[in-house]
Amino acid sequence: MDRKIEKKKWNTKRLLTIGGITALVLLIAGSIYFTSGKSKLDVDTERITISEITKGPFMVTIPVNGVVMPKTTIYLDAVEGGLVEARYVEDGANLKKGDPILKLSNTDLELNLANQETAVYAAQTQMQISQNNALSSTIGKLNQMADVENAYKEAERVYKLDKHLFEQKAIGSQEYQQATNTYNYALNRRKLTQQILKQDTALARQQGIQAREQYAQMKNALNLMRKKVADLTVRSPIDGQLTSMDSEVGQNKNKGERLGQIDVLSGYKVRVDVDEHYLSQVYIGLSGTFTFAEKTYTLKIKKVFAQIANGKFQVDMEFVGPAPQGIRRGQTLQILLALSDESQQVLLPKGGFYQQTGGNWIFKVSEDGKMAYKVDIQLNRQSTDYYEVTQGLKPGDKVITSSYETYGDIQELILKK
Repeated sequence: MDRKIEKKKWNTKRLLTIGGITALVLLIAGSIYFTSGKSKLDVDTERITISEITKGPFMVTIPVNGVVMPKTTIYLDAVEGGLVEARYVEDGANLKKGDPILKLSNTDLELNLANQETAVYAAQTQMQISQNNALSSTIGKLNQMADVENAYKEAERVYKLDKHLFEQKAIGSQEYQQATNTYNYALNRRKLTQQILKQDTALARQQGIQAREQYAQMKNALNLMRKKVADLTVRSPIDGQLTSMDSEVGQNKNKGERLGQIDVLSGYKVRVDVDEHYLSQVYIGLSGTFTFAEKTYTLKIKKVFAQIANGKFQVDMEFVGPAPQGIRRGQTLQILLALSDESQQVLLPKGGFYQQTGGNWIFKVSEDGKMAYKVDIQLNRQSTDYYEVTQGLKPGDKVITSSYETYGDIQELILKK
């Protein structure tokens, strides 16, 4: 009797087929899930920086470098060119006003001085001769005037006498006419001589004035020449310290060439270089701070130089209060220059994320701390440590501020400890 053999429903071949189909379905579903949904990336929390959003005092500051300089500096330039004949002090010496620093030799200038002195002495001698000649001429004309005056008076006396005698019929008309002619001649001669004497006196006075003015001009030129020769000995114009002295014996210096400088040691200022981007935001009165010997000091802008060179402009800052003890000329200070007043703002610590996001978005950590997701933000001003947040974050939020360079287009980060 034959036995009916039941056919197996789950044979090996069928199971393998079903398993393959299931795996394929799962693979397709996973692919669809990962490609159509948000891309994720596992991140080790020890390799990232998580910062908390806070609210606190905020001030726009920029880091700048400043060089300590004397508050007052007098530059020494060669008034006249010449050869360095002698050097009396060394660089760094403390000087009093009038102390000699170096001596220049200029043969042409000294020769011009000698010629000028000779010309002045000659002009003085000629002026004295002219004065003597004018005096002699005046004396001669005064003597002539005396003779003319005497002749006039005599002619007048005779004329008056003959006139009276003629009226009395004591003398004839011929004798009276002769006396009249003699009197008129003496009168005219007297007037002419007075006029000549007056003109001569005015001319002599004018010539004397011109001679004295010319002599005075020559004396002024001589004094100027003497001053130029005296300037060949360079002296300290004020009390201070000699610096930047670059002159050696035998070296030739041109007119106007810088010889050195005198620093007044009564105080210091700081010359600061600022990026040209901030030119419109920097003005007199802004303050900055720096740390020296573990103490914080304040500076204030005293002067702004608007000229731009190599993308920077300069400002002079003075110390608010006494300068730090031990500070030296030429020392470099790292200064935080404040461009705004202090105010309370929502603050985001600075980090490498900004290079990839431009401050437009950031990874925000979820409340359970297991993941981080993109959120749009808006940043405004910045200081050396913080950005000012105006939209997208609130105090207490935690964000990833380290670099996003390896994240690509990842939308979510799975935080692993």
